[in-house]
Amino acid sequence: MPTKDRQIMVVVGETSGDRHAAKLVKAIREADQSRDYRFFGSAGPELRAAGVDAVVAADSLSIVGLLEIGRALPMFLKARRRLLDAAKARRPDAVILVDFPDFNLKLAKSLKKLGFTVIYYISPQLWAWRKYRVAAIRDYVDLLLTILPFEKEWFLTHGVTHVEYVGSPLAREVVASRSKQDFCDQHAFDPLMPIVSLLPGSRQKEIARILPVMIDAANLMHRENADIQFAVAAASPPAREQISTILDHSALPNSTKQGFRILEGETYDLLNASDAAAVTSGTATMEAGIIGTPLVIVYKTSRLNYGLLKPLISVEHYGLINLIAGERVAEELIQGDLTAKSLSAALLKLLRPDINASMREKLRETTEKLGHGGASKKAAEAILRLLEQ
Repeated sequence: MPTKDRQIMVVVGETSGDRHAAKLVKAIREADQSRDYRFFGSAGPELRAAGVDAVVAADSLSIVGLLEIGRALPMFLKARRRLLDAAKARRPDAVILVDFPDFNLKLAKSLKKLGFTVIYYISPQLWAWRKYRVAAIRDYVDLLLTILPFEKEWFLTHGVTHVEYVGSPLAREVVASRSKQDFCDQHAFDPLMPIVSLLPGSRQKEIARILPVMIDAANLMHRENADIQFAVAAASPPAREQISTILDHSALPNSTKQGFRILEGETYDLLNASDAAAVTSGTATMEAGIIGTPLVIVYKTSRLNYGLLKPLISVEHYGLINLIAGERVAEELIQGDLTAKSLSAALLKLLRPDINASMREKLRETTEKLGHGGASKKAAEAILRLLEQ
């Protein structure tokens, strides 16, 4: 008898989830080549390139901040309706929800009530905030796949038994494609002079709030040491355009502006070539840690958003790399603590050879905890085992 083909719905809402889900789709197809797998759902550019039918374009769903999410509620409700209608029509063998908990946890409840097998990849960070949501994982998710070393134990102690740790999809996958010398030659950096990279995030409002502080900090640093070279990492063409506009309208002297590089799609190579980095809190802090770049973790949102969110946060550290380490390996400048003066001082400190070398060693020790790669393959195998039951 021929092997039955399978349909799987995948739902992502952010750039990082799209990237990890595309690798998972590929891993599922490679792990079971006896079947034809057809995927559909909420897909960004990488999932679409992997052949996933986009019922919803995930590009429009990446919004940060409670107020902003509130304003976009009609759009989210429309996307949810379209996904549920598609699930009813196509009857997938399983639904894989990837990160994006504000949307996906509500969707999980509706999907489970319709009788679908629900898998959650890159588990919500409930250990950090809004622990009460763990009930939704217990009740509406059939398999939870965690990527951080401490998460499985946390979920087990909170009554979630259907959980597997697969390791970080970034481990052994975050690597520079070029040597520092080659990178510097291409972009006219002097490899003998300090290089500082600025990662202002991928979302429009993050960039608008954080990048101006980074630029002002760079200006202060340049007064201390005119040899420091700066580059800003852009996550996408729209981000590059926004960064360029902010830089053009900044108070930087023209001579300093001309020395700034804006690099799109080269973040790993930039971090690898950098002596220090200012990194917006999120996945990028772990990527910088894996590459081994000494970093300062920064974040800033609106006062109202921060006031609403802060009481819900229940962890000692904001940065993922610090959470994995279990200590404050990288300095954190959050909200009111993030100023041009504080950031410039923290980055200048990291340029000291002794401190720089010490942090690189701590980052190496920390990222060893992430496993040795193959998270997408392990996740795919766990999903296939569930489907065979």
